[in-house]
Amino acid sequence: MGVRGVRRRDAVAPYIAVTALSHAGLLREHNEDSLVVGPWTLCGTVTDSPQTLVFPVDRPLLVAVADGLGGQPAGEVASALVVRRLAALGPALDGTETVGEALNLCNRAVYAAADGRPELATMGTTVAGTLVLTESLLSFNVGDSKVFHAAGDGLRQVSVDDSPPPAPGHRTTSAVTQTLGGSLTFNAVTPHVAAFPLSSGDRYLVCSDGLTDPVPDDEIEELLRVHDDGRAAFELWKAAIDAGGPDNITLALVRIGELGE
Repeated sequence: MGVRGVRRRDAVAPYIAVTALSHAGLLREHNEDSLVVGPWTLCGTVTDSPQTLVFPVDRPLLVAVADGLGGQPAGEVASALVVRRLAALGPALDGTETVGEALNLCNRAVYAAADGRPELATMGTTVAGTLVLTESLLSFNVGDSKVFHAAGDGLRQVSVDDSPPPAPGHRTTSAVTQTLGGSLTFNAVTPHVAAFPLSSGDRYLVCSDGLTDPVPDDEIEELLRVHDDGRAAFELWKAAIDAGGPDNITLALVRIGELGE
């Protein structure tokens, strides 16, 4: 006897969608930002349009933006070195301790690469990103690149800015108090790493200050409320361009898809 009125619900495989772009902006001669999404890196170049990549939730997925220090030599070399090192280390990372160790390794690698090469002396970079694990998401940063959590209750910054308070009457500052590399002699870093539960539908925005300096948080929040994935990335980029595009603009929007039951 057949069973009527019962509809089979197909299982949806757990996934993470990452939409990313990188652009020089309107005033900089070249792009010193770099980007890593899992095994994919984009270093010192630009994307013609937002790129969306989809990954299963069955292995660590690292997404990060590195912003080479402006006003100092070879920022694009430092940022590229860091994202390539993180792409190699990412699959082995499993918690706050290993993420912190990886960032310290990156810091030492930047100094080692500059050692004995005057053209690279004082090169440095900020970095910010997320590591998606099977049951949690880690946010991390060194410097003033940012990570935001966008959910039903609004937009919240979860990274910690390594920068002094802005001057009175100013919303932002270009000064940074901690970077990977960036000086003639070695300086250790204390990475900021925090863990959050993994929830279907949550989104995390990882970006350089080429987005957040010209575009206020409330405008970013409104754009993310209205748009998702590729459209959201495009509208965020457009907002920075409309505000003058004063710096390189690099962002990655991490969306936690269906996690199953």
